[in-house]
Amino acid sequence: MSTTDAAAAVITLSGAELDPWVTHASTRHWLTVPGLPSDNGVVTFTELCREGLRRAADATGGLSADRLAAELREQRVTGGLLGADGLEEESVQRHGATGEMSTTYLPHDRPDLGLMDHRPLAPALRTLARFAEATDELAGLRGQFARYADRYGLQAVEEASRHLLSVFRDGTDGEPAPSGKMAALIRPLSLAAGRGGVSGLALDLPRRLLDQEFGRGKVARFEDVDFPTTLSHEPTRRFLREVGLPEDAHVFSLDTDAPPATLAEYYEEADDSTRLPAHATHLIRLGCLAGDNSLVVDGDTGAVLNWSERDATLHPLSTDVSTLTFTLWLLHRERARDARSSHELTTDTYDRLAMTMLQVLSAVDPTGVSANSPGRHDGADAFRGEAGGMA
Repeated sequence: MSTTDAAAAVITLSGAELDPWVTHASTRHWLTVPGLPSDNGVVTFTELCREGLRRAADATGGLSADRLAAELREQRVTGGLLGADGLEEESVQRHGATGEMSTTYLPHDRPDLGLMDHRPLAPALRTLARFAEATDELAGLRGQFARYADRYGLQAVEEASRHLLSVFRDGTDGEPAPSGKMAALIRPLSLAAGRGGVSGLALDLPRRLLDQEFGRGKVARFEDVDFPTTLSHEPTRRFLREVGLPEDAHVFSLDTDAPPATLAEYYEEADDSTRLPAHATHLIRLGCLAGDNSLVVDGDTGAVLNWSERDATLHPLSTDVSTLTFTLWLLHRERARDARSSHELTTDTYDRLAMTMLQVLSAVDPTGVSANSPGRHDGADAFRGEAGGMA
């Protein structure tokens, strides 16, 4: 059986385990020496330890082999593509003769479903391992991306994007798979915001980031006189004064007719008898969210919450106004990019795009990840709805 070197955290297989299934020389080398990483935020290979190399036809959980595309039946299941919640979303297969890597959805618990077409992932196992390593290093700002640890802003994003794309091009004859090009565009966007805590919030955003994205005159900044007295969280007050919020971010519309009011004041003015939470005088309403909900900020802690009038409930939406604003910026940026390149986007591309976006958002703002719905990020639900009807 395959083994895992705990010290090096790699998975290796013996030559006997590879015979006669793997004849591709480069793949045999990478599965024996140096092996595959067992702990990775992009692809997991741990199934090799449990099951060894299996045919795709043997890994379908009861799906009749004759219902599996002939070109997939003999491919070997090597690992799994991970989603935002760290769980396997798709199966990673390897072609025994050519070494090409692809992904598909194997319905382990739904044998009544057919399989999606397999989608190219990397031309070889070595390339996939390098993809995963580079993506992990970018996420942790270590290794070849360590120099970005103290940098943030759009220039850092552009440089890191070119760097990551060059890694993905290596070994692909200069033309990486669509998933590689997408990752090179999206994953470095996390560098738009710093994480040094200088602002007193989770993220440090460049002051003009929103102006550059949404346009001058479409970003609202506040003065101290605008704030209710119960907004006592100074980092939040400073952020709203200096960075501000977009007036219209598709999933969020800022109240611009009057200064921010507490939830209690908002409903009192509307002469509404809606049942409010006990600390409604310390919840400051900033605007509307998609689905007729309200976005509110806890004046004491700076936490950002979603207030559902229909259900009379509050639940966490974002860590604070910095992570909220980053989420709005990221969604707006990708929506604009999609509009420019809609002719290039397919359902499969949208699927990968949404998952990559969720991974970036989850890394920057884990508060938005839904505890009840793994793989979801509340701040990105509107985007997920647009991305091929995944919501």
